[in-house]
Amino acid sequence: MAHADIGLGNWFNRRTQQTPDRPALTFEGVTRSFAEMQTDIDRLATALKAAGLCRGDRAAFLGFNQPVYFDLLFAAARLGAIFVPLNFRLTGPELDYIINDAGVHTLVVDGPHRPIIDGIRDQLCCRLYLSADGPAPGWQPVNDFVGNATALLDAQATAENDIAVIMYTSGTTGRPKGVMLTHGNFWWANVNAMLGADFSEHDISIVMAPLFHIGGLNTNALVTWQKGGHIILHRSFDPARFLADVARYRVTGTFAVPAMLLFISQHPDFAIADLSSLRLIVCGGAPVPEPLLRLYNARGVPVNQGYGLTETAPSGTYLGNDFALSKLGSAGKAAFFVDLRVVGQDGRTPLDAGKRGEIIMRGPHIMRGYWNKPDATAAAIDAEGWFHTGDIGYLDEDGFLYICDRLKDMIISGGENIYPAEVEAVLYAHSAIAEIAVIGEPCEKWGESVTAFAVLRAGANLDLDELRGWATERLARYKLPTRLEIIEALPRNPAGKVLKFELRGRFQL
Repeated sequence: MAHADIGLGNWFNRRTQQTPDRPALTFEGVTRSFAEMQTDIDRLATALKAAGLCRGDRAAFLGFNQPVYFDLLFAAARLGAIFVPLNFRLTGPELDYIINDAGVHTLVVDGPHRPIIDGIRDQLCCRLYLSADGPAPGWQPVNDFVGNATALLDAQATAENDIAVIMYTSGTTGRPKGVMLTHGNFWWANVNAMLGADFSEHDISIVMAPLFHIGGLNTNALVTWQKGGHIILHRSFDPARFLADVARYRVTGTFAVPAMLLFISQHPDFAIADLSSLRLIVCGGAPVPEPLLRLYNARGVPVNQGYGLTETAPSGTYLGNDFALSKLGSAGKAAFFVDLRVVGQDGRTPLDAGKRGEIIMRGPHIMRGYWNKPDATAAAIDAEGWFHTGDIGYLDEDGFLYICDRLKDMIISGGENIYPAEVEAVLYAHSAIAEIAVIGEPCEKWGESVTAFAVLRAGANLDLDELRGWATERLARYKLPTRLEIIEALPRNPAGKVLKFELRGRFQL
């Protein structure tokens, strides 16, 4: 039986037909309605089609958050092409690899990032180079490129399994992999979000996470638009601007990674800011430290945790307001259309409640695979369709998931498994500590020992003996740090996750 096209290009167009005059996107004081945005999308699609962007071709964007990103995303979808968001924190050689791996046809870049592309342009496969903002040698501004193009009349139909976006993983180890997310993946992840959280057509949501991150794109922007809500887009994350705009626009929600919530809470205006309109902060990317959850709760702001990955678009589990306190620290229950298990070392056998093992998932939100990497796809998705996350967790007796750590980050000391996230959550509560990361260090006696990297609060002092003494009542002795390094900042990837391999390299662990 035939059913409606659920592709990105089609559902946004249908939303526009439903609510054409509602505000869709506000960026630096300029607001576009759904109808105005749809017109811009379709005019860009017409120009791209004339320039040779065809079904299945790749169009990429490199730059800070801005409206052109979304215009290109939806215009590509209208043509049946594939959108590739690029991480603006990468170096020239890293971007060279990704752009050529994806076989990008059209590349749109903003001013701050054009020089890095100019440095590698001779090696790139792109056919069309467009500037997201003003003119530059060898770059045509998008506005000039579109010119007086008319709106596209013959949008391509898309099937559920057609690739919509290739999103490259942050690559904490080895080469980044291109995650192939289909139109169906986005649709079902959004259905899961809307069935799990209290999204409303009257939502006003700030998008401040970088849009090359799946959380900023799907958990935040796309699901808000599907409901007919209004997006306030920030070019980059700025705690002061977030607090000001929540009050200015009466913002109802946002997506954030724990590091963002931490920096917002540490801003001088946090205690006095008007946060009364906020009713839905969705937090993902890493477990949220318990003291941070309690701090936001004390301000009357519910932080709803979720767990997912780029490969799951990023649907997985969700912890709503009903259980935010009674299941504090949990990532929630499996989303509506998600099968989830915690399995033993064989990768198949489900474990009893409370037993730690690898988290696996199955459902219509799971990626199609890794671009040009059939072996990596086969290693990640088994014959029964289960995606193996590489994350360790356990289910409690009520079916709530608790994330312990990455499989590869686990420390084994004297035969005991130590989960860094557990140790970090305890040490984080020390009054001198602003941020903390824990990794394993080779140890002749025990195999591995615990090393802690701490960023201290302004004016604070801390040494290893004091930290161990303070933590003795809170952690088993074998979990206590045997080494403490005080550093200025933790290295993080764009998703907010601490790059522990950088710490290992810097300190030769």
